[in-house]
Amino acid sequence: MTVLKIEKLLHNNILPEYKTEGAAGMDLCAAISEPLELKPLERKLVPTGLKIELEHGYEAQVRPRSGLSIKHGITLINCVGTIDEDYRGEVCVPIVNISNETYTIQPDERIAQMVIARVEQAKLEVVTELTETVRGEGGFGSTGK
Repeated sequence: MTVLKIEKLLHNNILPEYKTEGAAGMDLCAAISEPLELKPLERKLVPTGLKIELEHGYEAQVRPRSGLSIKHGITLINCVGTIDEDYRGEVCVPIVNISNETYTIQPDERIAQMVIARVEQAKLEVVTELTETVRGEGGFGSTGK
């Protein structure tokens, strides 16, 4: 099991938490002192009040919460954000409101989830051509519905 070191920027910041035994992601909460309004199509960077230190060979993926997405149209600007193992700044969540209604983020509200994943850097090899496959260059729906 990997260890995630966390620095709380404020003493009352809520730590990330796995809500169930089988959860892949831990919830991240908004470290804001007052409600934050997001108008339709508005984007904001929401702080978590946390800094993290990942073990070598790991990344943290910040993902939308499915409940906020389906019920309120609140999602992440970059869908899945990557936090590299050498980043030491505050974890912030780039949120966008894709609904037609204003949404208000409350202090300490769960706004995203974070998944810790192993990563590997690839060695690049330049070739003159790639191996043929049945699919070939077909993409964007080429394999059916």
